[in-house]
Amino acid sequence: MTAEDIKKENAAIAKEYKELLKISYRNLSAADKKMIRKAFDVAVDAHKDQRRKSGEAYIFHPISVAKIVASEIGLDATSIAAALLHDVVEDCEDYSISDIEQLFGETVARIVNGLTKISSLKKDKDISLQAENFRKMLLTLNDDVRVIIIKIADRMHNMQTIQSLREDKQIKIASETLYIYAPLAHKIGLYNIKSELEDLALKYTEPEVYESILLKLKESKEDQDNYISEISTILEGALTKEKIRYEIKGRPKSIFSIRRKMQKQGVSFEEVYDKFAVRIIYKSGLKNEKFLAWKIYSIVTDFFRPNPTRLRDWISSPKSTGYEALHITVMGPKGRWVEVQIRSERMNEIAEKGYAAHYKYKEGEINNDENLESWIGKLQEVMDNPGANAVDFVEEFKLNLYAKEIFVFTPEGDLKSLPKEATPLDFAFSIHTEVGLKTRGAKVNGKLVPLSHTLNSGDQVSIITSENATPNSNWLDYATTARARSKIKSSLKAEKKLIAQEGKEILRRKLKQLKINLDERSVNELVNHFKLQTSLDLFYRIGIGSIDNPMLKKFAASRSNVLVSFIKSKIQRKKATPSETIDNDEITSKYDMLVFGKEEEKLNYKVASCCNPIPGDKVFGFLSIKEGIKVHKKNCPNAVSLQSNYAYRIILAKWIDSSQQVFRAVIKLTGIDEKGLVSDITKLISSNMNVNIKSIKFDSDSGTFYGEIAVEVNNTSFVTKLMNRLKKINGIEKVSRV
Repeated sequence: MTAEDIKKENAAIAKEYKELLKISYRNLSAADKKMIRKAFDVAVDAHKDQRRKSGEAYIFHPISVAKIVASEIGLDATSIAAALLHDVVEDCEDYSISDIEQLFGETVARIVNGLTKISSLKKDKDISLQAENFRKMLLTLNDDVRVIIIKIADRMHNMQTIQSLREDKQIKIASETLYIYAPLAHKIGLYNIKSELEDLALKYTEPEVYESILLKLKESKEDQDNYISEISTILEGALTKEKIRYEIKGRPKSIFSIRRKMQKQGVSFEEVYDKFAVRIIYKSGLKNEKFLAWKIYSIVTDFFRPNPTRLRDWISSPKSTGYEALHITVMGPKGRWVEVQIRSERMNEIAEKGYAAHYKYKEGEINNDENLESWIGKLQEVMDNPGANAVDFVEEFKLNLYAKEIFVFTPEGDLKSLPKEATPLDFAFSIHTEVGLKTRGAKVNGKLVPLSHTLNSGDQVSIITSENATPNSNWLDYATTARARSKIKSSLKAEKKLIAQEGKEILRRKLKQLKINLDERSVNELVNHFKLQTSLDLFYRIGIGSIDNPMLKKFAASRSNVLVSFIKSKIQRKKATPSETIDNDEITSKYDMLVFGKEEEKLNYKVASCCNPIPGDKVFGFLSIKEGIKVHKKNCPNAVSLQSNYAYRIILAKWIDSSQQVFRAVIKLTGIDEKGLVSDITKLISSNMNVNIKSIKFDSDSGTFYGEIAVEVNNTSFVTKLMNRLKKINGIEKVSRV
């Protein structure tokens, strides 16, 4: 970089810092500004030699994260400082957690430490690296909820700047975002951030769908604005007459939510009726909030007929995220259904900034607020079983992140919130783990019901317990909450281990009679012979008697042939071709070959039964442990989970027409920057030589240009011919193949 470039960059960094102070949602004291300045200086020093993939100075990233924390979430100076410092310890050896504590105090150090703990693990083929990281992140809730909030802000900025990464990295990060970060933002109440994360993720996982909906929203914006104005005009007179101070806003639904409605309802964009909502935000003291909300409801329904099945009262019973509002769907002008959201300014603040941000942090301690403690408790309740498999742990946690809520009563009349579709078992475990584990039966509204009974809002539930009752595997079919399922699994696993211990000794005795030693080799052979997953499964089945003496004798008799059979199968598999692994009926005349990786290799594979891709579908390969490469559709229901938890096992894959097989070549160009040069180059390639351009990138500096063009060609001789033609264009100095 030149001295002038450095000067410009430093000016841009200073400008970003000043904007950070200016946009902070809270009033910053002199002490706050001093702490933020010190954090900024440390971050600048720590990251001074680092640059992002895009080429910009790394310091812009922590500043941007801090701006999200300050403005969009509305956290305090402590959180802003921690956001500025969030990568310092991990990325710079000159600073440790103890240094941060000495400079900024225990609270900032605790948050930065929590963020630092969420870092890479050693790669292990038997675990999901990313699921382990997700688990570590979720467990930091026990340290300080602000760790999670800053991590979400960090992911938000990464998604906003993802365009400079490779396509496979973009898909991986976008899948992780849909899998864990967006649902987590939803649960914390960061609705605006959740919507942006979902939209950005869709942009990279399904770009064609994203662009299509975005274009249609832009085309319909004028119509939407006119419609909102028409509704506002009708309501204004009545609201003003009642001396209600208010503001009416229109809000388009997110691209992701429109896409989800289209999928769920099986309709086109035009057929989604509630593509936007009307929001009425009113001024009120705390005492009159509820009264005024229902008064506004009455005024709205005087003019527009409500849909009685679409009333949502989250003022009387707020969501577990703290969200409060009245939602009604009414028949608006021109016979169109429209959602109307009624919120006070306080309710709107919680909805915009998130529940945690609404409560003040003072001297590193959360104020003693029962609602906030209850909210954090609900997020933590599935973390009592950190020893579980990482993928299971994250899946169980995710179960409730998007769940809609119902409200039920205890026998004493206390109100408890549960996810929609919850059962008496879920209720029992929400009371206490011991109540859940000892459940024998349940009564709902005084009547005995099965444990699989689905609860409804307003039900009064009582649990019948017994000291002799224990969970059985059927309970997993009845329980829906993460807490209940994790406790049931733990109990079943503990019981299974006890039976397996007995089974191992039984197996040792039985193998001895068959003159076979119980060792690692024989155990592995038995696991493979009985098509089991682990040695625990083997010992458990011996313990319960599902693997008996005749079965073991049959194994012993065939044992001597196992090695020969294994070698034969290997030879046969090696001889097999990809076309042998697919049913001939699946092969179309256009796409008859599946290839893998950047080199487009032909490999053996199996078609995944969860999505059944056919030739021509957009697909990817997944390297499974036991079945080799499994091919999934890119929009497979399991794609997001696989990309998030096992990105290192994902293989690029695509269908090709073998008769038209081409390969990709990248040509590098340098020369003198002249007007019309790019046009001459692209015209020669695509028009004169009829070559398909896959990507093109040009840059210029002080009269010199640099370019890279990726093209599809049939053979290397054609590449040589193309390069020779390019050299003849006036202004091009050098042409080479990358």
